[in-house]
Amino acid sequence: MDQKSALAVFESLSSGVRLDVFRLLVKAEPNGIVAGEIATALDIAPSSLSFHLRTLTQAGLLQVEQEGRFLRYRANLALMTEVIGFLTENCCSGAPEGCRDTRELAVQLPRCNPLSHSDPEIQ
Repeated sequence: MDQKSALAVFESLSSGVRLDVFRLLVKAEPNGIVAGEIATALDIAPSSLSFHLRTLTQAGLLQVEQEGRFLRYRANLALMTEVIGFLTENCCSGAPEGCRDTRELAVQLPRCNPLSHSDPEIQ
């Protein structure tokens, strides 16, 4: 990942609404959520949500699939993993093998554990 791509991701997540949408979709993995359910869960007007979903999709953070009349959205976790890799590639002066394993840190910090779905802020 290059800096330009990372900046596009950060810019798209700089909105509180878009950050809430992305976090909700991460929680809903692997099934994703249809747009109407996102609007209801986050109490966002459909027209406003449409703008935010388009922005996140254009940044590559969301994948969308047509299901009859509905659009199902899923978080692009592979891209987020790339972003984390971009942020940490110079860990420990460029020798990441000397750093603590981030999975170990995730277990110690439940809010950071991608396998944990107990975040009370997103329900």
